[in-house]
Amino acid sequence: MTGKPTDAELAVLRAGCTRAVNWHGLRSAADMLGTIPSDVEADRYGSGGVVGELEAEVASLLGKPAALFLPSGTMAQQTALRVHADRSGRRAIVFHPACHLDWHEGRGYQRLHCLIGVPAGELGAPLTRSTLDAIHELPAALLLELPQRDLGGTLPAWDDLVGQVSWARDRGAAVHMDGARLWEATPWYGRKPAEIAALFDTVYVSFYKGLGAIAGCCLAGPADVVAEVSDWRTRHGGRLFAMWPYAASALTSLRARLPRMPTYYRHALAIAELLDDIPGVEVLPNPPQSTMMHLQLSVTAAELESRAFGIARRDRIWTFPRPFATVSPTVQRIEFSVGDATLEFTPSEVRDLIEALGSPA
Repeated sequence: MTGKPTDAELAVLRAGCTRAVNWHGLRSAADMLGTIPSDVEADRYGSGGVVGELEAEVASLLGKPAALFLPSGTMAQQTALRVHADRSGRRAIVFHPACHLDWHEGRGYQRLHCLIGVPAGELGAPLTRSTLDAIHELPAALLLELPQRDLGGTLPAWDDLVGQVSWARDRGAAVHMDGARLWEATPWYGRKPAEIAALFDTVYVSFYKGLGAIAGCCLAGPADVVAEVSDWRTRHGGRLFAMWPYAASALTSLRARLPRMPTYYRHALAIAELLDDIPGVEVLPNPPQSTMMHLQLSVTAAELESRAFGIARRDRIWTFPRPFATVSPTVQRIEFSVGDATLEFTPSEVRDLIEALGSPA
């Protein structure tokens, strides 16, 4: 096999790799099913069993009175914001221009819930308190993503985060956290999840992103708000007859990987330090502020693919053959999440791989 592989050849190539440098690696369906204990207790329509156990544990971790398991973050966040809007009588939601709800969810908040998005600040710059001061409309809620995925996992300084929350409180608005990767933000802040979540009225956390579970999330907050979100979960078709496989995988992954976040973060810092002087490679942000970072490589998409496929064929290591689009065809952006698979490589080994992928020819 030479050149760019077909989809079928790509699947064979990927399956032939014995290691992966990104995240938790190349996991099979059997690997994922292995995160479900054999003695798990089933729920019924989201009530009882391991679902209730997961909800109680997440509520405790986040320091909130209640938590609700939902099959997707899209559902969780739209419904939470709908509840905040209905309670305030306002429809505006203030968020960063790269907000996940606005970019990746078909603007369901607008189409399904008649909410009005109010972007604050510049697309490529993190949100700040001073940025929010330019917004004069009274919103129903301020949505803050911690960390900001599309900016490489950036986080606001703690004092500025407190200032952003105060901006919303001063205007009678709720504060909601898109905490899909909140677990990955804890090492940089040096704070437990509950300390960060205490600033917010409601918090959404994912189980499949940084934690690597099968799917699903929780929405945590006051019991009455969570109860209303539960009603909306039913209306959205999210009250599935059996949620226990997802909840069991989530609970296993949460307990296994949340304690590893400081280790992932230290590894990310060590890797970024070694990447800093490679020509044609830029780390964003530098140094990393969470267990993830973005890398900008001064190569074309075709060059990156060719090099990644070459490494897969020769070394049986899966890297980053699918970059994000950028404004320049000669610059590719890849998302690098440090996880279990990454820990199997020394920072020097990762440097060698990134240099092979991203150095100008």
